[in-house]
Amino acid sequence: MRLSFKAGCLLCLAALLSASCTHAPVRQADGNAPTIGEKAALTAVSMIGRPYLYKGNTPAGFDCSGLVQYSFLTAGVKDVPHGTKALLGLTRSIGKDLQTGDLLFFNERGKKYSHVGIYLEHGTFVHAPGTGGQVKKEGLEDPYWKGSFIDARRFRELPQKDGHR
Repeated sequence: MRLSFKAGCLLCLAALLSASCTHAPVRQADGNAPTIGEKAALTAVSMIGRPYLYKGNTPAGFDCSGLVQYSFLTAGVKDVPHGTKALLGLTRSIGKDLQTGDLLFFNERGKKYSHVGIYLEHGTFVHAPGTGGQVKKEGLEDPYWKGSFIDARRFRELPQKDGHR
């Protein structure tokens, strides 16, 4: 039996999401539908293994802010900018009260707010690490990330595309 490209992609995505429970954020215990942040995090997790690509913002390749942009656009948010500085302008600092889908900013190579990832849960996040790398999940307790972490931020408002909640 031969599947259409679209059907094959949907099947692969479903298999990825169901088989990768170790990567996926936990669904809310109260049974509510996932938040936009949770949807964005699930999308980002489904991109694990995709290549890093400077200025990339599609599954063909991502840079760090391109992964954030793609994940939130896919979750139904409109007008998500590309670039860490642009993301700063639409977010607010939240301290240590992290929720799935929050943005984590890092200081890399002496540049403030030069890297961003999406918080998952239990001290983990997903990001596109840099040239030669792939989208991956990491822990905030890793000495490198712990030492370069600057700020956790959340979108102030999430303007949604028509038809999304």
